[in-house]
Amino acid sequence: MGKVGNAVETLGDYLKEQRVSAQLSLRQLAEQAGVSNPYLSQIERGLRRPSAQVLQQLAKALRISAEQLYVRAGIVSPEAGVGGSVELAILGDSALTERQKQSLLDVYTSFLALNGTTTQPKE
Repeated sequence: MGKVGNAVETLGDYLKEQRVSAQLSLRQLAEQAGVSNPYLSQIERGLRRPSAQVLQQLAKALRISAEQLYVRAGIVSPEAGVGGSVELAILGDSALTERQKQSLLDVYTSFLALNGTTTQPKE
């Protein structure tokens, strides 16, 4: 759980940095992203882990890449070629619910772990 906590904390710090550089208050960003003020505050402080949909809404409001937020949240691996395209395809599929997307990501991640392919070989 420590890795998830660290990813969420890093995500929160990154979101706050992006919000400040966009000269938006917490309230303004929450309104633009369609989330509550307290919820956004909890995300920024690393207390809550947002869904992929909330990350997309925040990215749109901040005018940044959703993929950057997925990497910060630990949803997508930052290393090129390590499952990123599959994960992004799942996250980008509008025909799936958020719960279905998370279930697919969990199954995919477990298969990678089972096969020992969670990291790219350095050969």
